[in-house]
Amino acid sequence: MGKHIPPYDNNNEPIININDDTTPLCYFNQVMLSKGEEFTYTLQGYESLVVLASGTCHITVSLNNNIHQFEHIGSRPSVWDGEPESVYVPVGYEAKIHCISDRADVLIAGGQYEETLEPFCVRSDSVDMIQYGSDETKTHRKIKHILGQTNTEKRGRLLVSELFTVGAGGWSGFPPHKHDEDRTYQDGSRETLYQEVYQFRFNPDIGFGAQFLYEHEDDCGPVYHVKTGSVIAIDKGYHPSVAAPGYEMYYFTIIVGKSSKSLIQHFDPHHKYQVDTIPGIKDMIAKFK
Repeated sequence: MGKHIPPYDNNNEPIININDDTTPLCYFNQVMLSKGEEFTYTLQGYESLVVLASGTCHITVSLNNNIHQFEHIGSRPSVWDGEPESVYVPVGYEAKIHCISDRADVLIAGGQYEETLEPFCVRSDSVDMIQYGSDETKTHRKIKHILGQTNTEKRGRLLVSELFTVGAGGWSGFPPHKHDEDRTYQDGSRETLYQEVYQFRFNPDIGFGAQFLYEHEDDCGPVYHVKTGSVIAIDKGYHPSVAAPGYEMYYFTIIVGKSSKSLIQHFDPHHKYQVDTIPGIKDMIAKFK
């Protein structure tokens, strides 16, 4: 049930590759480039999104004679300062990423999909942001949806967001929830099967947090000590996380559905009542549907 990949230098090789043993629906690579360098990739059977964590790149997406050029993607110095920009790469297309800034930190999110759509870019003014929770409930969060409701018709089942704990420490993914079955419960509520991959970062960089995983509401599961660069892959179970006091936590989220384009979460019955006590959380839930 899930796994933790501690920080390491992946040398531009996939951290979560296609047909991964834990989350085969997902793909994740972090690519570091210097000015003038290029990185090229093609994924068969996976749609993907190229997100600039920092720096600026020209990105060319092509299949045979169908060529799309997207210039000056990305303008922020870090994930902590500015909005993300990205390019959607359809199944089977080649993506060529050319760095034009001194450095570029590139995050590539992928998800299994059967259809080949059309490339497009998501500029900073098209990112859908929502803020919810509160300092009092230790759940103050900001989410920047890059692939989500606003581009449902252009994407497959790949959802990509950036999540931040606001302030110094606090909980996210709370109340604990899961999305590992396509089912309808006796009370009429639904759940859809989505696998998920996170990459964590902390501000200041020496910060840390913890990722919980447990399969049943009465179980105790593993808890992983996460730092900047830690990757968590989640195939099933409830998965809240927490940042240590004094540190802001960011995580890049790749969420891929097996059959549905809508993520519908099932909350741990012991803690579901807190959906009614955390400010704005119902709006957050709706943004994933």
